[in-house]
Amino acid sequence: MTNHTDQRFSSRMGMILCVLGIAVGTGNIWRFPRIAAQNAGDDGAGAFLVAWLVFLFVWSVPLIIAEYALGRKGRMGVVGTFAKIAGEKFAWMGAFVGFVATAIMFYYSVVAGWCVYYLIQMTIQPLPLSTEAAQSAWDGFQSSGFPVAFHALVMGLGALVIWKGIRSIERANKILIPALLFIVLLSLARTLTLDGASEGIRFLFTPDWATLAKPRIWLEALTQNAWDTGAGWGLILTYGAYMQSRHGVVKNAIITGVGNNTVSLLAAIIIFGTVFAILGAQMSKSEVLDIMKTSGPAATGLTFIWMPQLFAKMPAGNLFAVLFFLGLSFAAFSSLISMIELTTRILVDFGVSRKQAILGVCIVGFSMGVPSAINLDFFANQDFVWGVALMVSGAFVAFAVIRHGAARFRAEAIDNQPDDWNAGPLWDRLISYVIPLLAAVLLGWWLYQAAAVYAPDRWYDPFNPFSVMTCLVQWAIPLVVFILLNRRMARRVQKVSDRATGST
Repeated sequence: MTNHTDQRFSSRMGMILCVLGIAVGTGNIWRFPRIAAQNAGDDGAGAFLVAWLVFLFVWSVPLIIAEYALGRKGRMGVVGTFAKIAGEKFAWMGAFVGFVATAIMFYYSVVAGWCVYYLIQMTIQPLPLSTEAAQSAWDGFQSSGFPVAFHALVMGLGALVIWKGIRSIERANKILIPALLFIVLLSLARTLTLDGASEGIRFLFTPDWATLAKPRIWLEALTQNAWDTGAGWGLILTYGAYMQSRHGVVKNAIITGVGNNTVSLLAAIIIFGTVFAILGAQMSKSEVLDIMKTSGPAATGLTFIWMPQLFAKMPAGNLFAVLFFLGLSFAAFSSLISMIELTTRILVDFGVSRKQAILGVCIVGFSMGVPSAINLDFFANQDFVWGVALMVSGAFVAFAVIRHGAARFRAEAIDNQPDDWNAGPLWDRLISYVIPLLAAVLLGWWLYQAAAVYAPDRWYDPFNPFSVMTCLVQWAIPLVVFILLNRRMARRVQKVSDRATGST
């Protein structure tokens, strides 16, 4: 089997669908509506949406532009690209970016398995009619062997999808993403017909401008963009390595960011409209919002406990429960395959055959994900540690461009492309100054949260799932290893690259 390092996306549309597959995940459908509810004022959540849109263009789009361009210019995975663009001394940064995405893959596969299991349950079992019944179904699932089994299933399916390289990934996303968008639009149409849905939608879009005076609102909006769009993860960089040279990056980046956030907004309309329509007649607005804000075990409360019973109370609820979890499964799986491909491509750049790389990634990925599949506390710890580490990843991606020279990199890899827009000097300033500053502020804020809110009495305990020390220790282990191996990694990817170039 060839390593497929010379493959390219067959079309611009195929590439955009694949990158939307990265960006559109469970964070859009699962996390965003809950975060919007948590950051709403008394009158509504519209002010949070304003802050969220600001950071789409201040954080996400500049980083997505950088990742597209880095991938297309480097034509390698994150380690090889960092060594080539930032310099061999910084291959360890690329390795850390890749490791963070891989660590997320370990437990994200578990989440994808949950979605597939619930899709099947919504198809063959009656919907729960009460919170107790929904909670019992969730608890029964978690205490069984099904989380491990479905984790294995989705990892295996992911291996099959990426087996033949970017062409098979493109074919899969040409099915998954249009189907997901169709499901979202169909669910939206159904939501708009529900009595009382307009109250929830009105609340979502009504701004309470006073909330913008709270720094937390802006930090939560920035965090949602960092976790939601996939910017700074290294995933878009990996797919960027398969871009055709004639495809520009600025239009693609804006389509990616705006497309992702549009899906988030549509999901929020569906969730707000459905929850207000079903519960609004029984509860006050504050009680309805409390349900939307409640994360539950491992942030699963609204999605896996409340949504099934809400569907049970609406006409044709079974059908729309199936559609909801089908869409959620497609979103999770399209993101998962990009994570598997990222790690696979790193190994291919080190000279491992694609077949061996895929088998190794999926076997290790399954093994490392088992603790998250059988223990929600471990899952929550990994989600916290590596979710916060994405702030470091975003800063490292910006650093690679800064090290090369932002204006120089823009001139070489971004601007003056046929049928594309120029990023212009504003992009230089955003990537050189604003992104590093925001990354530092966001990282500091999350570590402060860990020290002052999540584990104030045990911030120094690495075994506390939400302490400062658990982050620092888990980050330090791969960082030290990669720094020690930096020269060997840089030389290895360069040697493999030279061999591949010499053979063509």
